[in-house]
Amino acid sequence: MNGRKKLLRSGVWRLAALVMAAVLALGLAGCGAGRQEAGGDDVFGSGGVTLRILSGSENRELAPILERYAREKGVTIVMDYQGSLDIMRALQAEETPYDAVWPASSLWISAGDTHHRVKHAQSVSVTPVIFGIRESLARQLGFVGREVSVGDILAATRAGELSFCMTSATQSNSGCSAYIGFLYAMLGSPDVLTADALAEPALAEEMQALLAGVDRSSGSSDWLKDLFLAGDYDAMVNYECLIISANRELEAQGRETLYAVYPYDGLSLADSPLGYVDGGSEEKEQAFLDLQAYLLSGEVQDEIQRTGRRTGYEGVSEENREVFRADWGLQPDRVLSPIRMPASDVLFQCLDLYQTSFRKPSLTVYCLDYSGSMEGEGSSQLVDAMAQVLIQENAARHFLQASQSEVNIVIPFASEPLAAWAAVGNGAELEALYAQVESQPVGGGTDLYAAVAQGLQLLEGYDLSQYTPAVIVMSDGMSGGSMDGFLAAYERLGQDVPVFSILFGEADPTQLEELARATNGRVFDGREDLVAAFRSVKGYN
Repeated sequence: MNGRKKLLRSGVWRLAALVMAAVLALGLAGCGAGRQEAGGDDVFGSGGVTLRILSGSENRELAPILERYAREKGVTIVMDYQGSLDIMRALQAEETPYDAVWPASSLWISAGDTHHRVKHAQSVSVTPVIFGIRESLARQLGFVGREVSVGDILAATRAGELSFCMTSATQSNSGCSAYIGFLYAMLGSPDVLTADALAEPALAEEMQALLAGVDRSSGSSDWLKDLFLAGDYDAMVNYECLIISANRELEAQGRETLYAVYPYDGLSLADSPLGYVDGGSEEKEQAFLDLQAYLLSGEVQDEIQRTGRRTGYEGVSEENREVFRADWGLQPDRVLSPIRMPASDVLFQCLDLYQTSFRKPSLTVYCLDYSGSMEGEGSSQLVDAMAQVLIQENAARHFLQASQSEVNIVIPFASEPLAAWAAVGNGAELEALYAQVESQPVGGGTDLYAAVAQGLQLLEGYDLSQYTPAVIVMSDGMSGGSMDGFLAAYERLGQDVPVFSILFGEADPTQLEELARATNGRVFDGREDLVAAFRSVKGYN
């Protein structure tokens, strides 16, 4: 199976455009329900005590429950959605401007709460991380109606019979959980994962072979589901609740649904812990405990289960069995026996190995705006942002470092492309590339379309099946020129290469959203924090 689809040459592209347009226009989000940019807030209620919760994006699906509670109790709940790694970093900071944290997994509280400020943490729901494979393909692979191991999936990937979408293990909990599960299975399911075990010679080859099957990456689990629905892919690794959500939409569209596959020797779980960050306010602590008690009440737990999340480890309630449909391969009676997550130091070693050795190398084209309007602060912020991904000491802090086979290309542009600089690997060439970014002068107009078209032309010289490719655009102004040249270049390339754009300054979101819709990409908001936006977008390839 080939995950590199020629979207512009099929009806799939038109479907992708319609779906992504709807997502961008309506702002929907969740384990199925809504969508906002990473880091964006949801605010429920408008009075009383305010609880500011740092949460994983998968909890957007619980928005109706939170909104109802805030309205009935006269409180304000602010949900700030960030990735697992960012939640961990926020807890590690000297000061945390949140009253509670709600990551996908207890792993991130354990790794991040070095100041021991989190208390009253309890699991709100449970969902395993599984494979959702097109049903016809699952049958072809012999995965229907039997237990499937990670080794079975590896064999299908080696044979070129299976490719899949997956979130980045260093940026998203679902990707991290799946990856840790793969490690355990490949190492023979040890009692605990150790640093010595990670040095096993055969492990690197097997993990590289498995991750070679990843044809699209993402920094967000719920965005991965939307990508899958918009594109033409074989499978995805995601939360069980998101597989259910995707199947509901696929069935409504008359499209083939996914068959759920639970890798029995590498099954990991998201236990969705909600914990209070003790800031010394008794009023906030009581407000938190009241909210937590509400979410754990029988009625609300039943409502949460109807979204496709489980509320325990031993099956689901009889009245909710129809949610976990057996014809989709779901197993409502399955007793969930998850793998044991590693200690924090071993976890970080696992993530370093994923980023630098195991994953398919990235091939990234950066189209950077050096027009006259970037003079001063804009140019300075752009250089600072690129320093976070090109200078490896900085990149390592956020698990964004390059591998030895990685390719980075920079196209500075103004009224036209000004140059094309490339660096291979993670050494001196990257430092030289950063020096060129830093020294490039600004001036002239803006034509981002020409720069992106040139980037696509350069990609024609690579075997993209060996990379995770992407084009990243940063511009602060409305582009002149025409999108026609970009569309022609994209059709000629004939590959599934996303264009990710970063809003900055007075950039026209309409133009950037057009690029995203045409390529199954995404627009990130860098107007408040350009450096953070660069880190976020890099997690998508």
